[in-house]
Amino acid sequence: MTKVRLGKSDVRVTPVTFGAWAIGGWMWGGADRDDAIDAIHASLDKGISTIDTAPVYGFGRSEEIVAEAIKGKRSQVEILTKYGLKWQDDRGQFYFDSKFNDGTSAKIHKYAAKESVIRECEDSLERLGTDYIDLYQIHWADPTTPVEETMEAVERLLEQGKIRAAGVCNYDKELTIKAADNIPLASNQVPYSMVNRGIEDELVPWCIDNEVAVIAYSPLQRGLLTGKIKPGHEFNEGDHRAGQAYFSPGNVKKVNAFLEEIKPIADGKNATIPQLVTAWTIAQPGITVALVGARNRKQAEDNAGAMEVKLSDEEVRNINEKLGNLELDL
Repeated sequence: MTKVRLGKSDVRVTPVTFGAWAIGGWMWGGADRDDAIDAIHASLDKGISTIDTAPVYGFGRSEEIVAEAIKGKRSQVEILTKYGLKWQDDRGQFYFDSKFNDGTSAKIHKYAAKESVIRECEDSLERLGTDYIDLYQIHWADPTTPVEETMEAVERLLEQGKIRAAGVCNYDKELTIKAADNIPLASNQVPYSMVNRGIEDELVPWCIDNEVAVIAYSPLQRGLLTGKIKPGHEFNEGDHRAGQAYFSPGNVKKVNAFLEEIKPIADGKNATIPQLVTAWTIAQPGITVALVGARNRKQAEDNAGAMEVKLSDEEVRNINEKLGNLELDL
């Protein structure tokens, strides 16, 4: 499996990476632990060796599941995790109200002060059952802590060998530049999909010019671009997608019509629609990695198949022309 380099770092990852948010159950209406472990095993079997997780995904549950799934295989896996979203206390900026897996209330705060970052790293190392993290990323910017202070902590972790490379998530161009001024910045993880392309205007060109990898999350727009969601779809209780504008009946209908238009391209490559959409994502200028979640073996195997789908320039242009006619009500 050909791996791609994260910026100027020594970390190389699979261009399609296992996104471990959903397996934590949090905000996805629950998840089965055995199915989640099976999904990770299936990904590894198919050549996806990179896993992206975070402490807040199930309040430690996702990281613990990853640790169980890769036990005895650590040297074969690249672990990407995060810091800066806290539920243990009220320091930092309040982000939103949520619920723990048992249904009790949880208040999420953005907090990335120096000592907190170092403590979070130790906690993640313990949950993950490892002594190093391949890529350590701030989950969301903390406006109550100077970027310089946060990155000072990250620099210490790099020096100690507890992390191999440093990244950011959900940073705009200005914040990305600030981070890169303080540490060797490997990557920025941001939302990007066929129907959410705002980063192409400023962030992606800057990342290309400065050799910073772009890790695209939600390339299937949280399931919308799979073609499996129909107008009137009912999500499980606790699923964050319920009520999102992307999933209005009108938008679902428009997106599914677009997917039918590009289906002949998928059929010609013996690929599924999700595989085609993922392949399109990593074919875009500046996009290094597509994060795709899976909650069971079948989904994981389907995701891995995207790495075998190769698109010509003409096919990408064809898809983009059809995308140009897709207007969603957001």
